[in-house]
Amino acid sequence: MEWLKNYFPRYTLNVSGGLVNPTERLPVGETVFLSLQHVLAMFGSTVVGPLLMGFNPNTALFFSGVGTILFYICTGGRVPSYVGSSFAFIGVVNSATGFKYTPGGPGNPNVPLAAGGILVAGAIYFAVAVIVMVAGYRWIEVVMPPVVTGAVVVAIGLNLAGAALSQASASGFDAWMAFTTVIAVSLITMYAPGPLRRLPILLGGITGYLVHLILGYCGVGPGIDFTAVKNSKWFGMPPTHVPVFEGSAISLIAPVALVLVVENTGHVKAVGAMTGHSLDKYMGRAFLGDALATMVSASCGSTGVTTYAENIGVMSITKIFSTQTFLFASIVAIVLGVIPGFGAIIQTIPSGVFGGLSIILFGLIAVTGARIWVTSNVDFSRPRNLITAGVSVVLGCGMVNGLVVSFGVVKIDGIGCSTLAAIILYQILREDWGDVFRAMIGKAKKGKGANPIMMVADPPKDDLDLPISTSRRASSDVEEIDARRPSMNEKSHQE
Repeated sequence: MEWLKNYFPRYTLNVSGGLVNPTERLPVGETVFLSLQHVLAMFGSTVVGPLLMGFNPNTALFFSGVGTILFYICTGGRVPSYVGSSFAFIGVVNSATGFKYTPGGPGNPNVPLAAGGILVAGAIYFAVAVIVMVAGYRWIEVVMPPVVTGAVVVAIGLNLAGAALSQASASGFDAWMAFTTVIAVSLITMYAPGPLRRLPILLGGITGYLVHLILGYCGVGPGIDFTAVKNSKWFGMPPTHVPVFEGSAISLIAPVALVLVVENTGHVKAVGAMTGHSLDKYMGRAFLGDALATMVSASCGSTGVTTYAENIGVMSITKIFSTQTFLFASIVAIVLGVIPGFGAIIQTIPSGVFGGLSIILFGLIAVTGARIWVTSNVDFSRPRNLITAGVSVVLGCGMVNGLVVSFGVVKIDGIGCSTLAAIILYQILREDWGDVFRAMIGKAKKGKGANPIMMVADPPKDDLDLPISTSRRASSDVEEIDARRPSMNEKSHQE
């Protein structure tokens, strides 16, 4: 039972004011405020996503908290992430159920049908997680190396850019409020004293909200409507639904599991890049946590979930990666899920303020993808990398506003097309196909069943815990292994 004692981290207190690693913690007071900042960062998407699909936002908020706890348990508290409503399901759910969102209109009457498809997607995701946990994560490195995951992360950030700008430009006044919010977050990040510098999103959002509220009372701009707050209850369990399984809905929704795999892969690698230490060995457990969270959520008639890029953006600013913070945030989300009145208050945040916050967060997501390229020494003088990243990013940026590719009942949106394009192009453009075929022939003659592609392309086991900046090289897959051996031999000699 020794492994169980060490399964969860024994947090050490960090009072240095610098980077806080996943297994470190801050004082309780700072942790509470940071958890509120993470709740604020995820709240917009976790509520807006369900609304666009006709789901109850309080139910989604409640199960995002439950899902985050499941993710924490599955990863042993080693991977800092929050799971919330996945936007990857919006297009397929609306196509499968025929729902079209109208502000103030009724919810989706076919939520059980959508939940059935989401549950199957979660089951497929679960199967992938088990394969990764049994076979190892290195085949993911072969299929999705840094140039691919970086491109997908960049595409995710830029694909969301239109939504951020739409919020920020709803009116001329909203544009000024977005500008005010961006400036507030930026100034707090750079010049706020002590612990306040670690709360830029929360404090910047509050600043923008208060400025909007004051200007509204002064008649300079539109006021904030608190009607929904007055009419809402202050306590009540969120509604649930029993999933219904129907063939056409399942075939349309279930393939989104692939997008969730890639999103989670990109997010885990992004956090690893920011901390300077690879988290790849926890990839299977991260998939498992996300898959279980999706299945539990769908079983109760709520949305599919994914690890949230918005919260990765917060970590990028604060340099605080403590997983304990996300436990606090999940508890806050569960409590808020049973308090509809608080959700109504949050929904009064003006479009311009949300737009300003989104511009910063989505921009940081895109730049984090570029950081993966830089820290992994991706060589863009090679056509393989250049074409893979270029096509993927353009598809992710261009396929917006409901634009999808259809194959019968299967529809793939911009992120899905970007992901598939990056994976397929990278493999088609391999420079080492000759080595792969020779390895296959050699293995066939020896009668061994090892995977020749993984044998050629995988990095050596010694590099499990090296920082990402030294874990990949710009050469071809075969040259990459040979080039890295001398440095590791030197390291062994030094030891």
